Amino acid sequence: MAFSFRKYVIPLLVVTRFADMASAQTNNKYIDPFIGTGGHGHTYPGATVPFGMVQLSPDNGTQGWDWCSGYNYSDNRIAGFSHMHLSGTGCGDWCDISVLPNNGLIPDTAQDFRVGFSHNTERARPGLYSVMLDNGIRVMLTASEHCGLHTYLFPKGSKPVIRFNLAFCINYDSTTLSFIKKVDDSTVVGYRYSTGWANVQKVYFAARTSVPFEELRTNVAAHFVDANGKPGGVTNGQLVFKEVGEQPKMINMKVGLSSVSTMKALEALNEVQGWHFQEVANIAHNKWANEIDKIQVTSSSDRLKRIFYTGLYHTCMAPVLYADADGQYKNAKGDTRKMKQGQRYTVFSLWDTFRALNPLFTITQPERNIDILNSMLAFYDENGLLPVWDLSTWETGCMSGYHAVPVLADAVIKNTKGLDAKHVYEAMKKSAFQDIRGTQDYIKYGYLPQDKGSYSVTITLEYAYDDWCIAQVAKKLGYTDDYKLFMKRSEAYKLLFDKNSGFIRGKNSDGKWVEPFDAYMTSTEGKSMYEEGNAWQYTFFVPHDVRGLAKEFGGYEQFSQKLDSLFTVSSAVKGESAPPDVSGLIGQYAHGNEPSHHIAYMYSFIGQPWKTQQRVRFIIDSMYHDQPDGYAGNEDCGQMSAWEVWSMMGLYPANPASGEYVFGSPVFDEVKIQLPDNKKMVIKTVNNAKDHPYIQSVTLNGKPYSKTYITHAALMEGGTLEFVMSDKPNKEWGSKEKDWPASMN
Repeated sequence: MAFSFRKYVIPLLVVTRFADMASAQTNNKYIDPFIGTGGHGHTYPGATVPFGMVQLSPDNGTQGWDWCSGYNYSDNRIAGFSHMHLSGTGCGDWCDISVLPNNGLIPDTAQDFRVGFSHNTERARPGLYSVMLDNGIRVMLTASEHCGLHTYLFPKGSKPVIRFNLAFCINYDSTTLSFIKKVDDSTVVGYRYSTGWANVQKVYFAARTSVPFEELRTNVAAHFVDANGKPGGVTNGQLVFKEVGEQPKMINMKVGLSSVSTMKALEALNEVQGWHFQEVANIAHNKWANEIDKIQVTSSSDRLKRIFYTGLYHTCMAPVLYADADGQYKNAKGDTRKMKQGQRYTVFSLWDTFRALNPLFTITQPERNIDILNSMLAFYDENGLLPVWDLSTWETGCMSGYHAVPVLADAVIKNTKGLDAKHVYEAMKKSAFQDIRGTQDYIKYGYLPQDKGSYSVTITLEYAYDDWCIAQVAKKLGYTDDYKLFMKRSEAYKLLFDKNSGFIRGKNSDGKWVEPFDAYMTSTEGKSMYEEGNAWQYTFFVPHDVRGLAKEFGGYEQFSQKLDSLFTVSSAVKGESAPPDVSGLIGQYAHGNEPSHHIAYMYSFIGQPWKTQQRVRFIIDSMYHDQPDGYAGNEDCGQMSAWEVWSMMGLYPANPASGEYVFGSPVFDEVKIQLPDNKKMVIKTVNNAKDHPYIQSVTLNGKPYSKTYITHAALMEGGTLEFVMSDKPNKEWGSKEKDWPASMN
């Protein structure tokens, strides 16, 4: 229906301009939520607050890998605006409580009802999203932690309807049971139970509208069948409003969420008082400003600022709140619980985030991080093991390793307050001796034989690193025998190193190499030795013992040559079922996937930091852009962005649990990191330029500094770290072994 919004859209434009003006006073103005929504980034553009339970964002209704967040910038239709999303993952799930405004009822049989839109009408800022739908309805969305606020402007002469599509699902997800009922003429409550990547998911909701609706029309979704092919108990609902007259009509709606009950969802509505969209959007804006302004960068390039601050924004999207405002939650087992202190979080993509995101939290989220860590321990208390990939408090079992271990070990080593180190150690040991996921064969043989389990090389290497982390906690707590045991286990990588081929590769239980072998081969099939990668990428996953690995190659120079080869060989990836995650290739270095993220920094462990500087700067320049397809691969709950945030500042936790940050190639003139107790770490870059990637010298608080890293303790003390840069490498700086980052051997 064509009509003019000129008169009636002014208040909504004022809201957008208000948010823009507020953003101008903070670094929020550099955030573009559309970065990462195209290509394989898998992010979403909608409205949320930092780490909030509600992520109110559009879904295209398209199935497929590049719609894991529900939305991809390549699409031009919207199926609804749902309230829960995953940011940057490789598995599609959630998109719970999908809502769509329409002119008139949507047929009960409409399984694939979608409305067109143009990106020209989309706007997104931190905490705010808006779009004009082709059905003539203007949509604006904002959110608090547990409540989403919708504003719809319906055109004149329309019959306003707001549809709750509780059968809506993407990819792995499927509704098992849903319900919606009328409480009064402006309130409904309900729930959606589903199964998918997480087998048990239960979301309760309450919705309240600013004007009464005439009726709630419900129907059992005719197109929905359960796992047995029978009609399921999935009920959808449509709120039907009085027909709009000669003037467009604005209808606001609040939707509260809870993991516990509809009564608690009703309480969540109280987070948004009244119907003042501008005020709620401004509160969300300020919450983002408080996060984003923790790091201030100085640069003449707005492009670099957009990349950096959008990355910092994405580091605050996960984990997400799972508990209600009072700390109460219902876990996947159906038990209603409450944390002793703090809040419960979920969405732990630990295979990804242990590498850089979780170490970043120890600096940017010193208080919230305690709740995140204790949420992992709560998962252990409830399930008997630490989480591997926790979604809705269900163990999805996705990916390899037991990578809650390095996250918790890092926290213990950094003396994080509010964490019970002995409880942590108990939980770590339980993972290390679990009787699932190939662990017992790994213990028996010293490595996981390929004939005992798939992805054997990946699992061996990741268990070995996790065991090194356990050893460091054992040492700190004085458990000498355990320290020796886990240090021995952490050398497992040596049993799989093949000196003839120069790669870490798979062995069977008889000690013989798996044949045939091709270093370029990768697969998603069970026979693969490597998960989401190949021998080129995984041969370098020994972050705790870089110099020990170098000795396996015959020495530091031979190892350096192997690293050089990684970046210069063919980028061909072999295998009929090669995973799309192996992306962002520079030679066989795959920046679009996490196993490669530490590799460019390994040169610094063998006295060649100038090569680290050159490689890191090239990766920054080539793999991050301020466009929808600005990421080289899945954003993965903040890890891809965390690499960028660290590396653009000039630092990186190459060994995530070492408490050391290796220097790379800073891109900003100045970085100010706000630390606890009103301290600041200032990172200054002299002679900074795009063609000056090389460090000539470093000073810390005005004194010459020869080390190629800084410790966490030194960084948290604050001060001034100054890099002098050049277009030519200084091969002497950082060349002495006393200045190298720590290595086990």
